[in-house]
Amino acid sequence: MRPLSALLLTPLLLLGAFAQAQEPARAVFAGGCFWCVEEAYDKVEGVLSTTSGFSGGQVEAPSYQRVVAGGTGHAEVVEVTYDPDVVDYQDLLHVFWRNIDPFAVDRQFCDAGDSYRSALFPMNAEQRELGEASLAAVEERFGREVATEISDFEAFYPAEAYHQDYYQKNPLRYRFYKSACGRDDRLAEVWGNEAGGLPLP
Repeated sequence: MRPLSALLLTPLLLLGAFAQAQEPARAVFAGGCFWCVEEAYDKVEGVLSTTSGFSGGQVEAPSYQRVVAGGTGHAEVVEVTYDPDVVDYQDLLHVFWRNIDPFAVDRQFCDAGDSYRSALFPMNAEQRELGEASLAAVEERFGREVATEISDFEAFYPAEAYHQDYYQKNPLRYRFYKSACGRDDRLAEVWGNEAGGLPLP
C-alpha cells in the first residue's frame, strides 16, 4: 500500500503539470490567398485553429471586396492559434517561408495587388526578433533581398464566413484555382523538395 504522503502528493503533481501548460498563442501571416495559407497551417501538429482575415491596413472591419479593390492597406492574412507546448513560432515561420514566393512584390503567384503581399505581423518582441532572423536567413540562403515585409501587429479582422475553410467546403473549385494559379509549381521552383514543408523534426 502506498504511503498517505504519496497519495496526497500525486494530485498536487498533476495540478502542477496542468498549471505549467502554456495558454494557446496566436500568430498572423500574410502569404497571398488566405485559403491556401489556411490549408498549409491546418496540416501542422499543434495548430488549434486558422482564421482567414485582414491585417496591416487603416480601415476598420473591411469587407473582402473593399480589400481586394485596393486602398485599405490591408493584406489577406491568416490568424493561427496554436499550442506552444507542441509547436513554436519558429516552426510556424519555417512553414510560412516554404509556402510563399519571398521575391514577389505586391503579389503572390497569380494574385496581384498589395492585398496579396507577403508579410509577417509579429505580436510581441519575441515574434519580431524571430521573424527578422528568419528573413535574414532566407536572404542569406538565396543571396538576394526578399520582398516580404515585417510590420507590427495592430488588428485582425476576420473575413466573411464563406472564406473560412474554403478549401474544405469547396474542394473542387479550390484545387482548380490553386493549380491554375501556379502556386505549387512556383513553390517547387523556389524551395525544391522543401516546398510547403512542415516543421523540421
